[in-house]
Amino acid sequence: MPISLSAEGPVMSRPPVGAAATHCPYCALQCGMYVVDGEVTPRTDIPANAGGLCQKGWTAAELLDSPERLTSPLLRGSPVSWDEALDFVAARIRAIQAKHGPDGVAVFGGGGLTNEKAYQLGKFARVALRTSQIDYNGRFCMSSAAAAANRAFGMDRGLPFPITDIGAADAVMLAGANVAETMPPFVRHLTAMRANGGRLIVVDPRLTRTAKLADLHLRVTPGTDLALALGLLHIAIADGYGDEGYLAERTSGFDEVRTSVSAWWPERAERVTGVPVAQMREAVRILGRASRAMILTGRGAEQHAKGTDTVTAFINLALTLGLPGRQGSGYGCVTGQGNGQGGREHGQKADQLPGYRKIGDPAARAHVAAVWGVSPADLPGPGRSAYELLDALGTPRGPKALLLFGSNPVISAPDATRVAERLASLDLLVVSDFVLSETAAMADVVFPTTQWAEEEGTMTNLEGRVLLRRQAVPPPSGVRSDLSILYGIADRLGCGEKFPTDPRAVFEELRRASEGGTADYSGITYERIAAETGVFWPCPAVEPGEEPHPGTPRPFLDRFATPGGRARLVPVEHRPAAEEIDGDYPFYLTTGRVLAHYQSGAQTRRIRPLTQASPEVFVELHPDLAERLEITPGDRVRVLSRRGAAEGVARVNGTIRPDTVFMPFHWDGANRLTNPALDPVSRMPEFKVCAVNLERVA
Repeated sequence: MPISLSAEGPVMSRPPVGAAATHCPYCALQCGMYVVDGEVTPRTDIPANAGGLCQKGWTAAELLDSPERLTSPLLRGSPVSWDEALDFVAARIRAIQAKHGPDGVAVFGGGGLTNEKAYQLGKFARVALRTSQIDYNGRFCMSSAAAAANRAFGMDRGLPFPITDIGAADAVMLAGANVAETMPPFVRHLTAMRANGGRLIVVDPRLTRTAKLADLHLRVTPGTDLALALGLLHIAIADGYGDEGYLAERTSGFDEVRTSVSAWWPERAERVTGVPVAQMREAVRILGRASRAMILTGRGAEQHAKGTDTVTAFINLALTLGLPGRQGSGYGCVTGQGNGQGGREHGQKADQLPGYRKIGDPAARAHVAAVWGVSPADLPGPGRSAYELLDALGTPRGPKALLLFGSNPVISAPDATRVAERLASLDLLVVSDFVLSETAAMADVVFPTTQWAEEEGTMTNLEGRVLLRRQAVPPPSGVRSDLSILYGIADRLGCGEKFPTDPRAVFEELRRASEGGTADYSGITYERIAAETGVFWPCPAVEPGEEPHPGTPRPFLDRFATPGGRARLVPVEHRPAAEEIDGDYPFYLTTGRVLAHYQSGAQTRRIRPLTQASPEVFVELHPDLAERLEITPGDRVRVLSRRGAAEGVARVNGTIRPDTVFMPFHWDGANRLTNPALDPVSRMPEFKVCAVNLERVA
């Protein structure tokens, strides 16, 4: 079979015989791949990766037959039958809810679950358990960007344009996104842009792999992205780059925003952010003079207690320049988790129902309740957000039981020591996973579940394209899908008939439940997805005999999704990080991912080539700081915050600010330190900056 080489590895010119077309289990690119005989081959028909994979994708199949796979339910650490485990869980749920009410049991989901699982999980919580206590780890991902996009545009879709538009842009600003490590195939679109003469601006406190590709790197002080965006907007207005015609015709609120940023003259922004005025002016010139420009944000800008306002400030800049709603230009969010987009559209978020409907909206409740065959009055209201839910577990007024699917909060949640204590205080902890993650190891019951290549289902990638995962291999004997697990519990609670186990049947119901909502999937079918290699939502159903709706790759070209069709500029004001450095904790800590690993590492730390590439947690620090603390490369370093301590191996280089240290969060450690201070709008914790001290471990 002919093979050519790309920067990401070998690319097959046609699929292997007998291979199933599926998608990578990791990031929100959802790279297309084939799986056959334990080997993966990249697909060329999915624009997000177009034949490329990162090393995580190339090795994804190794976990399918891992010796660490769970193949039997565990009850307090001992293997038991499925009936015994399901009977135990159902009996404990009944007893706990009889004593503490429906909200005595909570559900926690994940941004890597398929649309079908996310939908069924939200329905299970509200119909089978009748609890309001459900949220998911996507709250830790792009909730701030979602909140900002909703209030500016009336709709949240990660990229409101196809990812291939990036390659045709003249300028791109990436604020807080290190795509060269988190989703390497994304870089091909930036490379195409720069090959066509476009320019790349990167905002990051570190000289990351992505920043090294940039024409301009703005090395911002951690926690000051909002001040930077305000300073850039001040310059854009003062230097005449505002698109007055666009602002008058397509937006509202500009006068208030112009007044609010008048105090953010460049020199003030430089003092707060550390970014030189000349670099700020150059960034605005690049964006303002480009025919097609994009501003994209990632977790670095969003994972703050002011993340919603920070993204709003970047959206205000984009709107002032006249970018959103123009073909080839716009604002977008680089979604992180595999189904970070679809995962929050269909009901596993505390305040939402399927179709991106608000759970407090009477019309939304009536529509979804009719699909579910229940009374709207029986649906609970909004519950606690993710960290607030975890923090309430086992407390007098909090849930006494938790059912957890697709997440590992002992590693991934902020102030992780506190979260582990709350989990340990529960009367019942149930975890569905395919390996014994750190959280699963604490559980009373662990259900062994199928992996990505062992099941069918849909995912929605960062550009709003709904994709289809085909089953590529059969699951091991004794393993069941999450849909089967939910049915097994619901059946024992007396409502199993409402919870089908076939993904297609669930998707058909999801289509009806989402119909008429912001994220309308009613015109999407498995057959269309396969034939068109993905369909962009919104895609409403049409009357019989009419041409199918084509899907909506660029939803804002004619109007925004606000009631009046105009985008809204919203005044915001910079405020310091929730925790500033001081004499006791004089350095900033920022966290993130590395190329070889993904999220909490429960999967990637069990794949040998990836652990060989990145075997342990490290602490990255500047040579000046290392010299002051008498730390040399390879030393053990203890990092201390007001919440705890963690250790790692010192990596000393000049790619980071002298006042900042970096730790990856794929291992137990970094999130013992991070600050759970929450954004008042999105309820996003402040992962990206906290105050720490360092000491060399003897």
